[in-house]
Amino acid sequence: MRKALFIGVNDYTFINKLSGCNNDAIEMASILTRHASGTPNFHSKAFTTAEDNLSKHALEASIQELFSGSCDVSLLYFAGHGCFDTNLHEGMILPQDYRNTSDGIRVSDILTWASNATEIKNKIIILDCCEAGGAGESKQLRGGSSVISDGITILTACRKDEYAQECAGHGVFTRLLLQALHGGAVNVLGHVTPGSLYSFVDNALGPWEQRPVFKTNVSEFISLKEHAPLVPLETLRRLPEWFPEAESVFALTPSHEPEHPDFDPKLGEVFSQLQQCNRHSLIEPVDAEHMYFAAINSKGCRLTALGAYYRELAKRGHF
Repeated sequence: MRKALFIGVNDYTFINKLSGCNNDAIEMASILTRHASGTPNFHSKAFTTAEDNLSKHALEASIQELFSGSCDVSLLYFAGHGCFDTNLHEGMILPQDYRNTSDGIRVSDILTWASNATEIKNKIIILDCCEAGGAGESKQLRGGSSVISDGITILTACRKDEYAQECAGHGVFTRLLLQALHGGAVNVLGHVTPGSLYSFVDNALGPWEQRPVFKTNVSEFISLKEHAPLVPLETLRRLPEWFPEAESVFALTPSHEPEHPDFDPKLGEVFSQLQQCNRHSLIEPVDAEHMYFAAINSKGCRLTALGAYYRELAKRGHF
């Protein structure tokens, strides 16, 4: 079982309003409720200031409820104002009724609630708010050392001394998250993991822009959303057959190429699968610029480093 809480706070009572947070929470909830195939993913609750009164009391109760009970994954997403109090050395998310630091919800408290949820295997916290990057730092070690309990992953829009920007009705950070979850960060097996999500966002933001922060203490990444594999699993499972060793070369002949007079349909079927692997950087032609020329000139193809990795996974029966 997987559950998620999405919070968007546009309309603050005592401080300046925001414009994209409600949209961000709703769209993040929408994209993570189901996998690309339509099968259920997260059992989600979404709260926004368009419909709800998101006071400190209400938010704390909802977050504590999220990190309670037993399940495989609990995910918290927050879009709104955030701040880092240098006197307290505390990062905070700000509820709708925020006036001063006593009204903020300390990120350290959220992490404590998550840490105490020992019957939840994975806890993921995504914060699209200003000055969020201090999440998980030890107050005793002011150099910025991270202290995160087992099973927790934190992904934030920016570092603790930066602002999270909004653009065209979305947070810049969340807009990239949505692109990544729609398939931009999918791996060969069709999974979007917290690591690939961060990598996508990190690569999209330049050195002069807000810098996302990623902290984790997990033994393995989970899949946040599943898409169709880039290469069919039955094709990936044949990699150890075609390449008995990681360094093996698969011999190609003109009979593999459909345009050649000596074309053999059975060989053509294999060649088509090899070409699909080539398109996703698992296989490369030997002594030829393209797979076509490798076949026409009786060369061969071999695994790339990425292909050797998936060959090993196939050999071990991981998919």
